[in-house]
Amino acid sequence: MSTIRRALVTGGSGDIGSATCRALSAAGCHVIVHAHRGLERAEQLVQSLREAGHGAEAVAFDVADPAASGQALAGLLESGPIQVLVNNAGIHEDATMAGMGFEQWQRVVNVSLNGFFNVTQPLLLPMARTRWGRIINVSSVAAVLGNRGQTNYAAAKSGLHGASRSLARELGSRGITVNVVAPGVIEGRMADDSFSAEQVKQIVPAGRAGRPEEVAALIAFLASDQAGYINGQVIGINGGMG
Repeated sequence: MSTIRRALVTGGSGDIGSATCRALSAAGCHVIVHAHRGLERAEQLVQSLREAGHGAEAVAFDVADPAASGQALAGLLESGPIQVLVNNAGIHEDATMAGMGFEQWQRVVNVSLNGFFNVTQPLLLPMARTRWGRIINVSSVAAVLGNRGQTNYAAAKSGLHGASRSLARELGSRGITVNVVAPGVIEGRMADDSFSAEQVKQIVPAGRAGRPEEVAALIAFLASDQAGYINGQVIGINGGMG
């Protein structure tokens, strides 16, 4: 590539996020590692990427706060357009819907769905002017199959699917693709808190949890030049769950 593409990964200090940052760095991107409360982890990741010879920087803001997001993104855009965006930030607040408070519903939707809008919308016109872009939204198998105790999470992530398909139609003529990656049970803090090894063997046909690096490899491919004709798709990476 003639110029180094800048890539922003929200939730970049988490398990899938950090693996994605490493994969995009290896592909030649200058990676902007986003965090909210995990800025120290993000800065450690940036340090390791720089030590490996890659360009990287950290940024911290709450994706659910439109004013804070807009201010942070305006600062990043002063250095040029961001051409790769991975919307990976998300939170769980699990409860059966009968026992769920509105605040639990709202917080999860605010991060996954409103956060997608707050981060993506300001980047679109600068990206479109370059006639090249990749937007990859990280969802979940819960949005495809449903999952007990996750009506809020599944609703928010399912909303990403419809938004992504629509945005893909809006941007396709500008050389920009918009796709969704929907992981299943992936090794890391979230899965370890939710599933025992025996449960994983029961619910995943592959008999194991996925690795963050496997999800990151898919994201990095979708962010590449070779993936330019893949657009508006929801791609599961779940060991055969559905």
